Amino acid sequence: MNLLILGGTIVTMSSKGVIRDGAIAVEDRHVVDVGKSRELRRKYRRYETIKAEGKVVIPGLISTHHHAAMGLLRGYADDYPLKEWLERWIWPLERCMKGHDIYVGALLTAVESIMGGITTINTMYHYVEGGNEAQGFAEAGLRGIIGHVCFSWRKDEDRRALESLAREWHGKHDGRIRVSVDPHAPYTVDPEYMVELWHIKNDLNERYGSPGNPVIWHIHVAETEDEPEKIRQAFNVPVKGGVVEYLDSLGVLGKDVIAAHCVALNERDITILRDRDVKVSHCPISNLKLASGVSPVPRLLDAGVTVSLGTDGPSSNNASDMFEVMKIAALLHKGVWRNPTLLPAEKVLGMATIEGAKALLWEREIGSIEVGKKADITILNFDKPHLRPLYNELSHLVYAAKASDVETVVINGDIVMENREVKTVNVHRLLEEAEKTKEDLLNRLSQNR
Repeated sequence: MNLLILGGTIVTMSSKGVIRDGAIAVEDRHVVDVGKSRELRRKYRRYETIKAEGKVVIPGLISTHHHAAMGLLRGYADDYPLKEWLERWIWPLERCMKGHDIYVGALLTAVESIMGGITTINTMYHYVEGGNEAQGFAEAGLRGIIGHVCFSWRKDEDRRALESLAREWHGKHDGRIRVSVDPHAPYTVDPEYMVELWHIKNDLNERYGSPGNPVIWHIHVAETEDEPEKIRQAFNVPVKGGVVEYLDSLGVLGKDVIAAHCVALNERDITILRDRDVKVSHCPISNLKLASGVSPVPRLLDAGVTVSLGTDGPSSNNASDMFEVMKIAALLHKGVWRNPTLLPAEKVLGMATIEGAKALLWEREIGSIEVGKKADITILNFDKPHLRPLYNELSHLVYAAKASDVETVVINGDIVMENREVKTVNVHRLLEEAEKTKEDLLNRLSQNR
């Protein structure tokens, strides 16, 4: 499809900055031209036009840490500490989940995300054949990295799932779907298995990946202060220093690692993250909700660590809303550090776009609106009381805009939502199916108790 997005304010997140009364030409899934409307209108007369006058056009938002299938668990167990939340509520329910449940939860999250301007999600969940997150993302038209979460108690199952996931999905659906190897956390994956999973990631990368299309590594790291003690209790392993230092001693840190949360870090941990070029996914809303603490993001940024943003799953956030995440991230660190200059709007928007792409090793194709990149584009209607008057688009995007302001979304050159209408999924039927699937899941849980 050849598209011309015409007349909007283009926030490119590139060296071109902000282009008012701008236009974007799209051919064969790629951006082929970015400039002033008066110039591009003449050059691309025959293209299908999306009129964007009075609107703001940004790169598609990127959530770098998610559990998409947990869209089915939204609101199931709230207001508990992390350990109790997982062990008493979430894990028992998840043991009753089937492939169809995972698929429906992921599809629900994919649609919610698209309606909020998210075009790429990095998700960690249980992969099973015949119903999984990849199917939901592919059907909705979302771009994503699909990971299988690994635990020491099911090693054989994990090995089979990882092989199947990479074989069936990596690089598929016009390159929209990639995969990752996802050890759950240092306290649920023993050190020997952690190292084995690192080698599995490398092997899958050699067989299914490429330099421009890598299989990456996705893991929860230092989410709470007691994580070193949890590792000692689980595996009788002495942890000298922080959790990052422990992982580094195993040789499982590198540029293809995205570490979610990174709340409980010491200075040595931060230095290692920088030196190993590990990418961080900051999830401020779920960290606050679970009372895990606050990641030292300003210190990470000062050290030169790539920091992106994640919504985390709908069961611990409870929304897939990157506009909420951006605003909370900006305000949280200003308040904690008592410095209103920290994390200005442009920086935070970058964490949700180009820095997110860097974190996923996808920056050559997504994260900014530039010639040669894939056409992942979000258009917001700024003709709203809460977005007027307009002095600064970047400020409004972080501090005032809402997911409901998103009007049109293009992913991989395809219009997946236009004028708030999702084109890829019957949303009404999906909502009905989600309720039915929830009831079936709860019935299974009650039968297993």
